[in-house]
Amino acid sequence: MRSRLNSLFDSLLPVLATFAALAVGAVMLIILRVNPAEAYGALWEGAFGSTNAMAETLVKATPLLLVGLGICIAFRASVINIGGEGQMIIGGILATQVGLTFTEAPGWLVIILAIFAGFIGGAIWGGIPGLLKAYFRVNEILSTVMMNAIAVQLMNFLLRGPMIDPAQAEKASKIPQTARLLDAFRLPRLAPTRLHVGFLIAIVLAIVVYILLWRTTLGYRIRAVGQNPHASRYGGIRVRRRIVTALLLSGALAGLAGAIQVYGVNYRMITDGSASGFTGSAGFNGIVAALFGQLHPIGTIPAAIFFGALLVGANKMQRVVQIPSALIIALNGLIVVFVVSSAIWRKRRQRRRVSVENDEENTLPPDLGANVPSPEEAQIS
Repeated sequence: MRSRLNSLFDSLLPVLATFAALAVGAVMLIILRVNPAEAYGALWEGAFGSTNAMAETLVKATPLLLVGLGICIAFRASVINIGGEGQMIIGGILATQVGLTFTEAPGWLVIILAIFAGFIGGAIWGGIPGLLKAYFRVNEILSTVMMNAIAVQLMNFLLRGPMIDPAQAEKASKIPQTARLLDAFRLPRLAPTRLHVGFLIAIVLAIVVYILLWRTTLGYRIRAVGQNPHASRYGGIRVRRRIVTALLLSGALAGLAGAIQVYGVNYRMITDGSASGFTGSAGFNGIVAALFGQLHPIGTIPAAIFFGALLVGANKMQRVVQIPSALIIALNGLIVVFVVSSAIWRKRRQRRRVSVENDEENTLPPDLGANVPSPEEAQIS
């Protein structure tokens, strides 16, 4: 019973951390002379108050879920992928180029090719840090962050030069964007909302990732490397190859998110000069969604929807109660800090419980210890 209660408490820690963050946010709202109940009511209404609001929440959750699934794979191999932003950008660029090149091809074929191109682009951009980590011991946090910066500059160069919309190229104030994709290349929508089939693709991939990690040999090897690379190497697992594979798959899912963002939402590649101008910070928020879902593919589904609701509802909360946009950013940051901290605390609790259980197994109860004969008594008997 105690073990079950501890497991239940550990699973509820992210939820409790979120409520704690919202409580701190309520104090901030009170300082600004805003009614927290009214503010959070507007947030809920903006995220779930209507069919269109729910659809917008799911649209926002789609890239978070795809990036989060990639994070689940990487973290299970004990590697940290901070490069979701760059991987989304590269996936979006390649997918957009497919749509701009094959304008005479059938729409369904272009969509399939674009999704595949985004998948491959993200895999390449994630695989480079994987190779550096596995074979040259380069810290993957530093390499993935630097790859983000390279992807942003590459995007800015292409969208202001070779891939710029011809209509913008002739203007004095050039908007960095590509030409708009044909209507036939758009992902199917659930009319009259903006919810597209990309959300269903993300749900299916969550199930596929779960099967991969817990029902296949490859998934077992990835998790084994994450648990103990030295024991895995002794057991015949190629540790370096599994590290590269984990980051390849992680980057591929992020690149797929970029492709779906283009073909399901934007219908072109566009930016304001920063990564978030295209990704909406999904590359970073997807990490938090994965942690909130306890690095489990199925748990990442409700986590992504929750953070999608926060992002969508925060806009209405800002309009209704007239609070600064900086407070919305601070509230999201608080939730991130509390959720990540809860994950660290959960790991410490688990280690402490394992240590206590080992001590209990190695210690005899006092009454049993009293009945154990000494060596002299055993020899006499």
